[in-house]
Amino acid sequence: MAADVEVERVSKIYGGFKAVDDVTLRIAKGSFVSLLGSSGAGKSTILRMISGFEFPDYGTVRIGGKDVTMLPPYSRDVNTVFQNYALFPHMSVAENVAYGLRQDGVPGDERRKRVREALEMVEMLAFAERRPNQLSGGQQQRVALARSLVKRPSVLLLDEPLGALDRKLRQQMQVELKLLQRQLGLTFVFVTHDQEEALAMSDQIAVMRHGKIEQLGGPTELYDAPATAFVAGFIGTQNFIPGQRREATQAMTSDAGTTFMAARIAGEPARNARVLGAVRPENILLSDREPVASPNRLKARVDASVMLGDTLEFVLSLPGGTHFMARVPRRGARQFAPDTEVWAHWEPEFFTLYPYEDLQGNRTGAGPA
Repeated sequence: MAADVEVERVSKIYGGFKAVDDVTLRIAKGSFVSLLGSSGAGKSTILRMISGFEFPDYGTVRIGGKDVTMLPPYSRDVNTVFQNYALFPHMSVAENVAYGLRQDGVPGDERRKRVREALEMVEMLAFAERRPNQLSGGQQQRVALARSLVKRPSVLLLDEPLGALDRKLRQQMQVELKLLQRQLGLTFVFVTHDQEEALAMSDQIAVMRHGKIEQLGGPTELYDAPATAFVAGFIGTQNFIPGQRREATQAMTSDAGTTFMAARIAGEPARNARVLGAVRPENILLSDREPVASPNRLKARVDASVMLGDTLEFVLSLPGGTHFMARVPRRGARQFAPDTEVWAHWEPEFFTLYPYEDLQGNRTGAGPA
């Protein structure tokens, strides 16, 4: 499929700091692509270079095959939806949506027709005469979308547009945005720091770190087969066990001397090299007896259990005081009271070895076992 947006070897430097470092990205026409990363990863800077609000210091930006690297925003076939919506408070909803068309000199009849179509698209036609301060946050977000869509861009850029909404409304808008994108067949480039949001909406996700793309792939690929320990910890929740890879095997010995078997090795850590073993909480089983048939098992103490809707999450303490997480379906789940000793075990197919890296600051469990 042809690329609608091409970012080729692009870098952006601010006073010696490389916000974006030699990034290449091709976005297929009609796809929904998310740039995902923590604050300072470079995702918004890439979006601003696509939109024309920033110019790269090196590299090329193309939209629809046309080199737009140094063109201003109004000369690019894109529109941007911002987190703060940037609606004019003194204008009605219809006037806000019509503003860009008026600036472009679109005749009145055509302008009114397109405004009506855009408001119908986002189910806001009934609110056309209201002012922004008479709308909820979700309604303002829809108006901002209509204002961007009314100009019929080939690419819509969205810079954390759901960040100001509460959790329930944000989840609702995620579904609506994805359905709208499929209905229109437009290319959406979406910036977010919320991995659940990216997984729910995207065809492709570019996970960013330190101004580079750490991994580009579909939601299932990123969740099931992360390329690095950083991606494994950033996408979903992960338990990490530090240790050493055993020579010429797919096994590791943890810092506490326990051996674990892995079905997958990512990043080609050298034999006898320091590694991180990773297993997701939902792939861990709990038992009050030692599961001797399982090659991967460790003894732990239950610190707490947390009800998460249809699942239970157990917080386990390992020797040395570090934590491990196990997540099980709530219906029919075995209950373990705090301070109960349990065995956590999992199959090698759910265990991956990565070259060791310092993941301090990640929100996932880690520690010797």
